[in-house]
Amino acid sequence: MFLRLFRGRKWADSAYAIYGALVDQARKPAFYTRLGVPDTVDGRFDLICLHAFLVIRRLQAEGGEAPVLAQKLFDTMFKDMDRNLREMGVGDLGVGKHVKRMAKAYYGRAAAYEHGMAAGREALESALRRNLFRLSEPTEEQVRAVADYTIAQSGRLTVQPFADLTAGRLGFAEPPTVTDHNEIPS
Repeated sequence: MFLRLFRGRKWADSAYAIYGALVDQARKPAFYTRLGVPDTVDGRFDLICLHAFLVIRRLQAEGGEAPVLAQKLFDTMFKDMDRNLREMGVGDLGVGKHVKRMAKAYYGRAAAYEHGMAAGREALESALRRNLFRLSEPTEEQVRAVADYTIAQSGRLTVQPFADLTAGRLGFAEPPTVTDHNEIPS
């Protein structure tokens, strides 16, 4: 029992560093202005979920202690969601229900993205339409660009040294540029 408790503490700093890096990536304006992700609380949550899925997927594939870090990252993410809900004024009694719904939504999205990654590009695009773009009407080019980005980021994370990941150096690429879009002026 004490070993399990220690291992969780051991990865706390890494989980915060990773979470901070993936949130920074998900906040890049290009996702919202060029790629059609809704610039709303839900849209931002969905983009954080996509990036968290990619990192957790990579960590779970690493083996050893990495799955412990993946769980710590998940826990860190939902502690932050709890804190954000409280800051937005959700009452104490409602926060738990909201966080539970958000966790369930994350698991659903992660399963859809995992299936999409395994089944091929068309399945991934479909998963992105149903989840990331569920509140918007993206162009085919935007969906294709985000699918390409997702596949590329998965590959980048796969070859990244574990030590870089634990330090929060995720090496995400810039969001892609699309030629067929209605960019929102800055």
